[in-house]
Amino acid sequence: MLLHAIYLVAIVAEAMSGAIIGMRRGMDLFGICLIGTVTALGGGSIRDVLLGHYPLSWIAHPQYLLFTIGAAIVTALVARQLHHLRKVFLLVDGLGLVTFTVLGCDIARSTGAMSIGIHPGIAVMAGMITGVFGGLLRDVLCNEVPLVMRHELYATVSLVTGALYMGLLWLHVDAAIAALVAVAIGFAFRVLAMRFHWRLPGFSGEGIRGIE
Repeated sequence: MLLHAIYLVAIVAEAMSGAIIGMRRGMDLFGICLIGTVTALGGGSIRDVLLGHYPLSWIAHPQYLLFTIGAAIVTALVARQLHHLRKVFLLVDGLGLVTFTVLGCDIARSTGAMSIGIHPGIAVMAGMITGVFGGLLRDVLCNEVPLVMRHELYATVSLVTGALYMGLLWLHVDAAIAALVAVAIGFAFRVLAMRFHWRLPGFSGEGIRGIE
């Protein structure tokens, strides 16, 4: 399945991006592997716990751990050459974001505990959690302000992608076609947001420091 192949590429890329940040923080090899794995698989794990979807994806498919740990180790060995691939990483990260989102929505829809039917809004939220929470956990562990809480159109892209996917399913579009359309449009949205520096409005604390 195409989405599964993209998912495998995405978790490897996410693990490598997490490993790079871990290296910048001066972590040892264990820390680098941990941050890489959390980045790649953390969002899906949180989603599964919230939905009662067991076993967790990386327990059901232990090879995912091998992919992410291996990617982190390779990153540690060839890190000096990877700065040339920054744009490639950003593109793969964007592709991973929308792919994780669609897969998260799909898992929420098919979770056994939700067989009576899950609200579409909850499915979209499950997709967003899958897409962004791995990076959020990575940034928290590395003592950085999470990307999703800054001005970047990141969580917004995930929410739009999930809503589009669920909307197409509501219109009775074939699931495979709906997934590909949502991924393509969501990825284009993310690329355009990076290219033209689209941002959400930010707020500063100036003027309210005396308020308690």
